[in-house]
Amino acid sequence: MNQELIAPFRRDEVDTALHQMDPLKAPGPDGMPPLFFQKFWPTIGDEVAEAVLFCLNTDNILVAFKTLHHMKAQKSKKMGFMAMKLDMSKAYDRVKWEYVARIMEKLGFCEKGAFGTVYKGVLASDSKRFVAVKKLGKVVEEGEKEFKTEVSVISQTHHKNLVRLLGYCDEGQNRLLVYEYMSNGSLASFLFGISRPHWNQRVQIAFGIARGLMYLHEECSTQIIHCDIKPQNILLDEYFTPRIADFGLAKLLLAEQTRAARTGIRGTIGYFAPEWFRKVSISVKVDVYSFGVMLLEIICCKSSVAFSLGEEEALVDWAYECYKDKKLDKLIENDEEARNDMKRLERLVIVAIWCIQEDPSLRPSMKKVTQMLEGVIEVSVPPSPSLFTSSPPSFKK
Repeated sequence: MNQELIAPFRRDEVDTALHQMDPLKAPGPDGMPPLFFQKFWPTIGDEVAEAVLFCLNTDNILVAFKTLHHMKAQKSKKMGFMAMKLDMSKAYDRVKWEYVARIMEKLGFCEKGAFGTVYKGVLASDSKRFVAVKKLGKVVEEGEKEFKTEVSVISQTHHKNLVRLLGYCDEGQNRLLVYEYMSNGSLASFLFGISRPHWNQRVQIAFGIARGLMYLHEECSTQIIHCDIKPQNILLDEYFTPRIADFGLAKLLLAEQTRAARTGIRGTIGYFAPEWFRKVSISVKVDVYSFGVMLLEIICCKSSVAFSLGEEEALVDWAYECYKDKKLDKLIENDEEARNDMKRLERLVIVAIWCIQEDPSLRPSMKKVTQMLEGVIEVSVPPSPSLFTSSPPSFKK
């Protein structure tokens, strides 16, 4: 895709950061490392482009990093901007990218996730258009053709509840994916912040996520199993429409990374279906399970991972106990909007319990989940999530 990225850094911090990372790299003229100064300064020249970076923090503060710009013709210095461009229409310059990436990582202007590191920037062709640049970790060594095949599958997905892939770059093991930027951050930040979001807004977000997963499972030309559904991978656009991120990336991981995920190294065990820890095949039902856990979080505004009630009781167990004892009001304590909508609350809780059944065959498909959430079909009384039994009706696609 013919897009350009601009990656910024502050020159007085570059020298310090490089020195701390590698003492052998002494600063060159005007404080720049010798290799960088000799090879890349001429390409930047005295005309310095604007560069902005969306700093990753809770307030999403847009920062323009001002830097001292050396003027070759003068001894004086003046304020300006320095930037490096990455041409996303062809394989990126590895040296330039890794240099900028190391600086941004050192200075904290990036965020590391399960699939790699995400950088925030803008397009050079449109300074008002923000993008998220994901640098994947080690990927399957199946060559450029396999990588492009997988990226092609991802890029052909079009749904209002999916984050759109804008472009990509690849050079050997170095892979970049460029996504549209979601201005309202992750669902995790939205749900688990200081103030509780409005009930109806949370319900609509749950509906949107369900529709997005239904599309991935049943409406794509190639079925996509996400394998890592959690609030951190649900992003919110400017209208708080939920967008599923990181879909289609599981196939690009190395085998050892996939095994690591099964042992909980990613730190999101609370969302993994039981079959991840057994020698059984993985199906779309792992996403259904994760959605069920997340639906309970949306209802309660409590994190499954950090959840405790004085004793280490899991959110899914507590929610089922509240349902069984007909005490659903405990799930929404001090949430008057939800209290005034108890019928819909009960429906959502029942759907969540069906989704978190330990036996995958008892979990509904995402199409059924969507229909139950929206009241298109009735929901039956669910069994205890932790019991294997053939007596309850199973949901078939």
